[in-house]
Parts: sequence; structure tokens; C-alpha cells
Amino acid sequence: MKPFTWALGAAMALSMTAGSSFAADTTLRISLQLPLTSHLGQNLTLFKEEVEKNSNGDIAVEIYDSAQLYKDKEVPAAVGSGAIEMGVASLTRYVGDIPAVDIFYQPFLFDTEDKVRAAVAPGSPVRGPLDEAIKDTGSTVLWWQAYGGAIMLSQDGPIKTPEDMKGKKVRVFGKTLSDFVTAAGGAPTLISGSEQYLAYQRGTVDVGMTGVSGVKSRKLWEVMDTITVTNHADIEFIVVVNTDFWNGLPDAHKEIIQAAALTAENDVRDRMSQIEADAYAAAEENGMSVYRPTAEEISAWRAVSQPVYDAYGEKAGDLGKQVMDAAQKL
Repeated sequence: MKPFTWALGAAMALSMTAGSSFAADTTLRISLQLPLTSHLGQNLTLFKEEVEKNSNGDIAVEIYDSAQLYKDKEVPAAVGSGAIEMGVASLTRYVGDIPAVDIFYQPFLFDTEDKVRAAVAPGSPVRGPLDEAIKDTGSTVLWWQAYGGAIMLSQDGPIKTPEDMKGKKVRVFGKTLSDFVTAAGGAPTLISGSEQYLAYQRGTVDVGMTGVSGVKSRKLWEVMDTITVTNHADIEFIVVVNTDFWNGLPDAHKEIIQAAALTAENDVRDRMSQIEADAYAAAEENGMSVYRPTAEEISAWRAVSQPVYDAYGEKAGDLGKQVMDAAQKL
């Protein structure tokens, strides 16, 4: 293929993926590691539609899904530096700068939907201080995206108790989950969400951790056959915007973006239970077994979790203590 032809084809493909920004006064490029068909991708599409409609085309939103531009772990630095205007990242990707964010990965701390909703509400005693701390990284949080409870994936049978995890390599996506796996006798391996499929396919790890919606959007039933519904952590993603870019926007544009962000946040939170139910149904339809641990088995998981809480207390500092105290009062 001639260079010019290839370049033209690439430009057309990029335009189809991202959407045109011609005639827009402001363009928001958003990096997403998941496919556009995922519920986080659809949530960004809702945001895009709201912004472009209410701005009469003055603001254009371009979504780059499936880690086209940045992997999940690269998003905080890319947005914070201004390399891209916006991005979606797992909350735990900020743990290096703000250890307290891993409050949501403390085993079984947020074990009901009511507790999760209270903790993630804008300005809550749990979320509010975390949003403020993230500003120090060069990014401003626009909204949080619900991803549901953490589950385990395996082959040839469920992971019922810590005994079933002993000696196994386990995919994790954060330091606190690594501590949890270690406490249970497993060997944690940090793997980006977009690299999960290959890790399971190649046998890089024996056990996986993710949200059940990711099983559906990534078709993980092709490489794993069993889900264990532990719900041992609350998985949250956040949509961030570069702070300098944000501060430079006209107030009218900020108001439109903030209103669309609130609409998007409420929509995904309200639909999370159904999203998870649909994902479990899709997994079973595609041959996966779904195992729900007994109360005794969950107690066994809780019993090995104390070192995780201890490590959080040591690393998360005053901010960690503040949000932990708030979480325990929910």
C-alpha cells in the first residue's frame, strides 16, 4: 500500500472512531481502555451526546476506546501532563500518589449497595477528600463510573476459599488487591485490563480478578470457565480532565460539561445492578459456571484479610485514616 493511501485510510478510521471535531470551539479527547461497547464506553457516549447537543456543536467529544492511545496505567500521567484532555482510569491507578484511594479495595468494607452509594456520592466524607487529593496530580475529577463488585475467574472449578488460591498466580489491578491475594496464599500479578484476555489465554495467571461486566465486554468466557462471586471489593473508575485545560475553558462550557458528567454518573450508577445481572446471564449463556460462596466461605476470606487493613493503615496516612473513619460510619 502506498504511504499516502495508508495515511488517508488511517485518518478516515480515526475520524470514524473518534467523531468529527470540525467547527467546534472546544475539543475533548477521552482515552478509554475498554471497548466502546462496554458499559463504560456507552456511558462516555451518553456524555458525548449530552455535551454536543447542549453546546450546539461548540464542544466536540472524541472517544478513543480499547486503549488505542493509552493503557489504563498510563492515563493518570497522560491527563495530568496535558498530553490528552480527558481519560478514564481505575481509581486504584492513583494509589502511588494517593494511597488512600484504595479504601474501596479494602476487603468486604463496602458490602452493600447502600454503603457504596453513600461512599461515592459527590462530596461525601469518603469521596470528597479523594477528589480533592487527585487535583494535586494535575487532574480534576469530573465523574465516577460504577464498575460493580470484584469477582474471581478460574478454570475447572471455583475459588471457594483461600485454600483454593494457595500457590496460584492471580491477576490483580492494584496494590491492595495484591495484598489481599498474598494474605490468602496466592501470588499476585499486576496486569492491565486490556491485557487480561491474553494473560488468561496464555496461562500467565491461574486466577483472575475483574468486574463481571468486563467478562461480557471482553468475552472472557473464551479463556476462563468459572466465576466466583466474592464481591470482595468495589471497583470504581473515574473520568478526569487536565486541570490547566479545565481552568482555561469558558464558564459556559464548564457548566455544560459538568451537567453532562452528572447525568452520566447518575445513569451508570442507577443501571449497575442490571448491568451486572445481564453480564452474569451472558456468561452463563456462553458456558461459564457461576458460583456464589456460602456465608462460611466468605467468613474464611474475611478471616485472612486483616493484614490488608493493617497495610492500608500504615501506608495511607492521615487521609487514609480520615476516609476509613468515614467509611466505617456508613
